[in-house]
Amino acid sequence: MTGVETPGDPEDQRKMRAIVSSNGIFVLGTHKFRAALGRGGVRVDKREGDGATPIGLLPLRGVLYRPDRGAAPLCSVPVETISPRDGWCDDPADAAYNRRVHLPINGRAEALWLDDPVYDIIGVLGWNDAPVRPGLGSAIFLHVARDDFAPTEGCVALALDDLRQVLAAGLTGILVTA
Repeated sequence: MTGVETPGDPEDQRKMRAIVSSNGIFVLGTHKFRAALGRGGVRVDKREGDGATPIGLLPLRGVLYRPDRGAAPLCSVPVETISPRDGWCDDPADAAYNRRVHLPINGRAEALWLDDPVYDIIGVLGWNDAPVRPGLGSAIFLHVARDDFAPTEGCVALALDDLRQVLAAGLTGILVTA
């Protein structure tokens, strides 16, 4: 995992990082939000399929969104649309592990285009991506929470309006703490 690589004053960079603790409190500056975290809790030793949210600094690499469900979110990172063929490879044996793919693929992959609104906006968080190591976890996203804030499969999730607000504030990464 690498740190946030954005130009500018280091103090400005820190201001744009959120902190989320294991109790589901997401803090950006002076604002607090409710967050859903992984069903496996927060862990330092993240593994594929454990349902845990990894502890550490997770830089925001980019944002994906469904154009049929709303406008592109305002944010400080690249924004791209998704389509019904988009997925994310979560198969440690596949060469595309922990990368965006076009479905179908021979390996296992999670669809990004869902009937459920949780992936209407997806912040791609930097976890196990520099370099990718098979089995250490994939598809760690910042996405839309379910109405009841049910646990995720390891991602961080916020209410849709809160997600749009933190992205528009210039979020550059999330520090997940115990």
